[in-house]
Amino acid sequence: MCGAHPVRSPLRPLPGAGGPAREAGRQADRLLGGGQGRNTGQPRSLGASRYSRAGLPAAALGPASYYADLSAPHGDRHVRVCTATACFAASGGGHLAEVERELGVTAHTASPRGDVSVQTVRCLGYCYAGPAALDGDTPCTGPPDRVADLTGVPAPDLVAAARLYGRAERPAIVYGLGVTEHLHGTDGVRSLANLAILRGAVGTDRGYGVNPLRGQNNVQGASDMGALPDLLPGYGKVTDAAVRSRAEDVWGAPVPPWPGLRIPDMFAAARAGDLRALWIIGEDICATDPGANQVARALDACPLVVCNELFLSETARRADVVLPAASWLEKDGTFVNFDRRFQRVRPAVPPPGQARTDFDILRAVAEAMEAGLGCPAPADALAECGRVAPVFAGLSHDRLDREGSVPWPCPAPHEPGEAKLYTERFSTPDGRAHLAAAPHLPPGEQPDDDYPLVLVTGRRWAHYNSGSMTRRGGNLALDPVDFLDLHPDDAGRYGLRDGQGVTVESRHGRARLVVRVSEQTAPGQVFCSFHFPSSGVNRLTSDVADTVTSCPEYKVTAVRVRG
Repeated sequence: MCGAHPVRSPLRPLPGAGGPAREAGRQADRLLGGGQGRNTGQPRSLGASRYSRAGLPAAALGPASYYADLSAPHGDRHVRVCTATACFAASGGGHLAEVERELGVTAHTASPRGDVSVQTVRCLGYCYAGPAALDGDTPCTGPPDRVADLTGVPAPDLVAAARLYGRAERPAIVYGLGVTEHLHGTDGVRSLANLAILRGAVGTDRGYGVNPLRGQNNVQGASDMGALPDLLPGYGKVTDAAVRSRAEDVWGAPVPPWPGLRIPDMFAAARAGDLRALWIIGEDICATDPGANQVARALDACPLVVCNELFLSETARRADVVLPAASWLEKDGTFVNFDRRFQRVRPAVPPPGQARTDFDILRAVAEAMEAGLGCPAPADALAECGRVAPVFAGLSHDRLDREGSVPWPCPAPHEPGEAKLYTERFSTPDGRAHLAAAPHLPPGEQPDDDYPLVLVTGRRWAHYNSGSMTRRGGNLALDPVDFLDLHPDDAGRYGLRDGQGVTVESRHGRARLVVRVSEQTAPGQVFCSFHFPSSGVNRLTSDVADTVTSCPEYKVTAVRVRG
């Protein structure tokens, strides 16, 4: 679910928008990053990007809206300035004059060349209450001082970041799970997309768009192939009769016209007795999913649980049937990286013992149920996918073997594939980007006197996801346990020392961790990974999830620490 946010953005599908993502790191002159940390998976605050408007003075960042005419050859700047009572109050009443002074244009006029203009409007909708701000009761959330209060990032740094991004010739935005794993993570992604579009960094030669850093290998490919409950391969909606009809013609079977269940809904349905079978492929959900106690209850309640696994994980121990699966080193097929580029995967070694690839397992089960897939090999599956989704029609194993990699959309074998999206129009019915001004909204839960610290969970550099593979090799010597990173101020406040074993408690459960006193975290925040199932980290996390994608809110859990 954490990979679903780009699909819900104004750019849909988002990755690589504005230029090849792999070129962004080499050719972009400015990178705006958010939600990914150095050495750990800890998110860093993104503050400035959500509220800044490129090329405007600091005092105008909140109540002034910058929007770009992407068809203009020299990048026009047209500014709307909110003159509602609340917005004037938020900026001290001087923001209109400062915008006019900065741009050299007075309100309701344009520059001699016509490339800069200033307009005044009664409300831009960027306040907590939108048009209710006309009453003067609700201040805008955008001025740097207000954003500094929310994020902890000093206002001058926010302004400097906005100017760096806005004045860059070829900027790129990259973001990680620290943006998406929130109750309102989709709003964060939409805001980043807004920023890139308004800056003119999408579909042009003036930037490299917005690029999500994926949490696992082939997350992009899984989304592209329709591994979301409301979508078919190529992002066709299951509610679209034409899309369903095309899939039905290829598959020879009806496609339900309604979305399926998301992961939290599956667990809830299992606990309620409504879900009778669950097939888990390559995921230790007892270790990686939030509310681990409730996940275990769902598995225990479900009459049939099947699990494809490399090792006997905690999830596999609760399954009724465990099917030994091959690793990525033992598979044939394709992966898709984060800039929509198909690449071939070939087995380096054969699977051990009775292990089989996920493709072979699925095909064998289908044949046993007298519902053959009609695809004897992964190459046939990719060819079928091209018939279901025309954007993949030009891809094949033979072509990838010759060319190495090909980006999609690629509708024909003789076409090169589109490395850059939206050069002519956006993927919306009217071809225009649909922007959304998202206000700041609070997380799903807040710290209080009983649970005074905010826990952020994520990955360490030495391990991969649940750690089921990396805990079995030399990586274990690099990171032997799940540490709890704690700021020295908090360690002193609670009488904790480096290396001490502690119990961490939330409103949902408890975990046992080892303290590591470090200034990597801010006072009031603690960080830990979930690579060791025995620590029980995800017993702490809540069932709060993004309102659009159902991605869990791993980045905000109120906790307390006891020695």
